[in-house]
Parts: sequence; structure tokens; C-alpha cells
Amino acid sequence: MNASIGLLNIGAMSEFVGEFSVTSRLTDQTYQCRFSHLWNGIATRHSDTVDTKFLVNDVGVIVGLAHTGFVTFKTQSNRDLSDREASYVAAVYLREQLEQEDERPLYDVSSSDVARIIGLLGLT
Repeated sequence: MNASIGLLNIGAMSEFVGEFSVTSRLTDQTYQCRFSHLWNGIATRHSDTVDTKFLVNDVGVIVGLAHTGFVTFKTQSNRDLSDREASYVAAVYLREQLEQEDERPLYDVSSSDVARIIGLLGLT
């Protein structure tokens, strides 16, 4: 990956993140996760987020990424975070939560967590 370009939005949005499994460290329950799509949460939830939707064991789950994390990224890297990259950030956060068996219908991801995961993924 060329870090100055990032991960481009190529292909169908539902294919940005491949299907993945997560096993809870607490209960050994396995969750099957599939990315669906993302959209601007300002209009739908009146939140300052980019919302992503996953199907977890065929149940819809929303992972809302704080928009301020995107602004900070753009200021530091001089480029926008692509939709594909945002979907990866959301997938990592969802995986972390499900590993702890924090199963919810909605996760709001803070700006600091968005930045932390961007760092984990090596996006610059």
C-alpha cells in the first residue's frame, strides 16, 4: 500500500471489508461479521459521525466513527480518509468490542479511538 494514496474505493462498497469471524475471549462465542455499507450519520442520527453497518450473526450493527477523527487525520496527513479505510477502522473497532463480548446494536467510536486504529493500520 502506498501510504500517500491510501486504500482506494475500488469495487462494491459491500466488498470493502471481507467477511470475518470474531471469538469472544470471555465466552468463546464466535460472531460472523459482514460489512454492508457506510453513510454520513449527521442526517440519519443527528450525530457527527460516519456510520458503518455490519451484519453480526445476520443482525444489523452500526459502528459510528467520530467525524472529528477524520478531520484530525486530514490535518495530519494532508489527505482524506477513504471510505474503504474508514470501513477498516470500523471493522477493527467492532472486532475489539466483540472479542470482549461487548455486543450492542450501536457503537460510537471516539475521535481518539479512530486515531488509535488508524495508527494500528499504518494509514498516513
